[in-house]
Amino acid sequence: MRQMKRRVGFRATAYLFTFVVILYVAVFMNTPYIVYQPGSASEVAPMIQVQNADKDEKGTFMMTTVSASYANVALLVASVFNSNAEVVLKETRLGDKTEQEYAAEQVYYMNSSQSYAVQAAYHAADIPYKDVVDYLYVFSVPVTGNQEQFKPGDKIISVEGQTIPDPDALSKLLSTKKIGDPAVVVLQRKGKEVEETVKLVEVKNQQTGVVKPGLGVVIGVVQKVEPEMEGKMVSFVDTDVGGPSAGLMFTMEIYNQLTPGDLTKGHRVAGTGTIDPDGKVGAIGGVKHKIVAADRKGAEIFFVPVQNYEEAKAKADKIGTDMKLVPVSTLADALKYMQELPVKS
Repeated sequence: MRQMKRRVGFRATAYLFTFVVILYVAVFMNTPYIVYQPGSASEVAPMIQVQNADKDEKGTFMMTTVSASYANVALLVASVFNSNAEVVLKETRLGDKTEQEYAAEQVYYMNSSQSYAVQAAYHAADIPYKDVVDYLYVFSVPVTGNQEQFKPGDKIISVEGQTIPDPDALSKLLSTKKIGDPAVVVLQRKGKEVEETVKLVEVKNQQTGVVKPGLGVVIGVVQKVEPEMEGKMVSFVDTDVGGPSAGLMFTMEIYNQLTPGDLTKGHRVAGTGTIDPDGKVGAIGGVKHKIVAADRKGAEIFFVPVQNYEEAKAKADKIGTDMKLVPVSTLADALKYMQELPVKS
């Protein structure tokens, strides 16, 4: 009897161990793959604040996204049965970046696309503006830098008690110090201020060979666009989305709020595409997933960069959507289409 209990106990332990191993392999063990799927189609109006905006909008402009998940075994298996899933190697997305560096880069691209969208909308609405530096942003921290004190995605608020308006001001401030000297840096990280005392490291100019003290980080500049007319300021709320591909749809919504009338004409309008300050629309990745996301949200019209049109049309035909695909190469193309569109009855 006692021996039988031992056997039962041994089997129960073996089953539990096997279950834990399978659970770990299926859910927690990393794989070298990423799974892309249709993301969301989200209204952009709640993401944008425009002073004295014309809120007459019966329809909606929507940005579209791609869902990208670092795959576990369970997700890889599920993707086999999902016709909208796409499996790719991590290295095709990350290159030589870490996941944290890639995420920080995508946030930077989103911030830049918002600035470009404001510039393009101001330009189209004949509102004069100027660019100013908003803040310095940490892209990455090299192994020779201060990896304990900085994280990709940090905003540099001040150095040695001084607000830093641009990279030249930072270089000028640090030039008064020596390599190895301490410097007090105030950062914004995940919405909270963090103070770090860092040791200045050697930074070498690759073109001139000149060595100078630096923070040991790779930084970028985030611009802020200010109108030269009163009451036309544009700002954004946090979107929790990265990348530059919402630029066109941000611009359409900003222009709609800056100018009288309802540009949507009562329609549900989705789309994708980068934007530059002159209104040029650029190609994006993952358009086939964005087509599915927009169709699921009942979009009637989808603006697509001309470079992505063939791939978008192939996916639209495959899923049998009634959504109208409109290829554009400039903001003017998209505005002209909407202005000539009849009001939805």
